[in-house]
Amino acid sequence: MIDRRELLKRGGIGAAGLMLFPHTALAQAPTDRRFIFVILRGAADGLELVAPTGDPSFSSVRGSFASHSDGGTRLDDFFTLHPSFTEIGNLYSQRQALFAHAVASAYRRRSHFDGQNVLETAGPQPYRLNDGWMNRLIAMLSGSQAEAIALSSTMPMVLRGSAEASSYAPSRLPDPQPGLLRRVSMMYEDDEMLHADWAQALETEEMAGEIMNAGRGQAALGELAAGFLSDPDGARIAAIELDGWDTHANQRGRLQRGFSALDSMIGAIRSGLGSIWADTLIIVATEFGRTVAPNGTAGTDHGTASAAMMLGGAVRGGRVVADWPGLRPSDLHEGRDLRATVSIDQLFAAALSEHFSLDPVEVRRSVFPAATGTTIGGRLIQS
Repeated sequence: MIDRRELLKRGGIGAAGLMLFPHTALAQAPTDRRFIFVILRGAADGLELVAPTGDPSFSSVRGSFASHSDGGTRLDDFFTLHPSFTEIGNLYSQRQALFAHAVASAYRRRSHFDGQNVLETAGPQPYRLNDGWMNRLIAMLSGSQAEAIALSSTMPMVLRGSAEASSYAPSRLPDPQPGLLRRVSMMYEDDEMLHADWAQALETEEMAGEIMNAGRGQAALGELAAGFLSDPDGARIAAIELDGWDTHANQRGRLQRGFSALDSMIGAIRSGLGSIWADTLIIVATEFGRTVAPNGTAGTDHGTASAAMMLGGAVRGGRVVADWPGLRPSDLHEGRDLRATVSIDQLFAAALSEHFSLDPVEVRRSVFPAATGTTIGGRLIQS
């Protein structure tokens, strides 16, 4: 862990299962580096994801929840990873996982819709910006040549913007009659504008269908993302949405299932990418955290700061980055929430500028214009 004193000295820091319904968006950009952004929609409890077991107040304020981290990977003498993360725990031991704690966007209220909008647009307040920060990142990488596809019925806000985008979602309609797709292909065969688009659509449908019909939950989703990202002519940037993190009741079992599914998905991405994994960055984040103290229904309510993960062969991992605020009542935001000490926009800007070899000042100006606070010190990505 990097404590407050060291942080200041450095100048800053750093398909579906029952619970999670995934949506995937992919963007094409001319780079060998791969980037995946995983959004945990519903406000995931960062104190469960990475438990501050070394905080003197942890056991008293968390009550029975304090035992949920038993058996998890000890990240250092202060933080413990949730025991459901076996794949991610192995990545940490290989220095390919980094965790940032007490992080939050500029948003300080507790509406899911507003919090997700700020997370995805990187705006100072909800609905101040009309495009997503990933779309602005794509524009920096490839200008007018950027292409994006969303494997979802709707385009996630984080990828909306001026860069061209389309969407794809597995159809729930009955399969077409035999010969229909062949006849449509023949109809477009001599059409210079539509033939290539139709052929690409058929290829996408075939790849997605084969994987998602395999019935392996989030592992299948990971395989699907890896399939697109490992295609030499395919996407280089992806966004994945995982729902179901609003754990007002029965949190322990729901998070065990959710974390296990997320862990399986990450393992499938790593396996599917093969050697490309060495050039891959995955960021996992949520719109805000949850209350420090459990409620009366074995859950937690909407909070403020949470934890974020950076995973991949490109990550300079094996550590936890945190300016830890403490869990005493006087330390908490509004007497109930983990207080944010790290700007998630600054964290994203630092990681992405390093990963894609971009000017960090320009990334903050163009992609994360509302980023505030101390810039992140020390490298997050392998040189």
